[in-house]
Amino acid sequence: MLAQRLQLVEPTEPTVGPRLRIAIATQDLKSLNAHFGSARRFAIYDVTPMDHRFIEAVSFGDVSNESGAHVKEGDDKIGPKVEAITGCHLLFVLAIGGPAAARVVSAHIHPVKLTKPETIESIISRVQTMMNGNPPPWLRKVMGAQTPRSMDYLDED
Repeated sequence: MLAQRLQLVEPTEPTVGPRLRIAIATQDLKSLNAHFGSARRFAIYDVTPMDHRFIEAVSFGDVSNESGAHVKEGDDKIGPKVEAITGCHLLFVLAIGGPAAARVVSAHIHPVKLTKPETIESIISRVQTMMNGNPPPWLRKVMGAQTPRSMDYLDED
C-alpha cells in the first residue's frame, strides 16, 4: 500500500501554548466519514486553543472494504497507515478494529471513535473547546507532555 502525501510548504510561526496534531479519517477531505482501515485519506491538522492549520493529506490507493474480515497473511494494511500518522496526538475515526487500535496506541496516538460522520471544522472546534475548558484526563495527558515541568520547588531556601 503506497501512501501519497500532499503537504503545504510555508514558513511556520512558533506556537505559544499547547498544540495538538490531529489526523482525521476521510474519503473527501471535508468530513470525518471513514473507518480506519477503509480511509482513503487522512487529513492532518495542527490545532491550538485559538487557531488551526492544515498540515497535510495522506492518500492510500489500496484500502480495506469494512467487512471486518482479516486480510491475507503478509498483506499489512495497518502498518503504512500508522506510519503515515506518526507524530499525531489524536486520530478521529468512525470505527477501528482491535489490532489496528493497539498499533495506533503503541505509536502514542489516542484514537477517538465518533458515532456518525461530522465535518472536519466541527471536530476542530470540539478539540479547541476541550483545550480551552477543562480537558478530559486523556487530553490533559497529551497536552501535558508538551508542557515543560516547572522545577521551582527545587530552589534552595
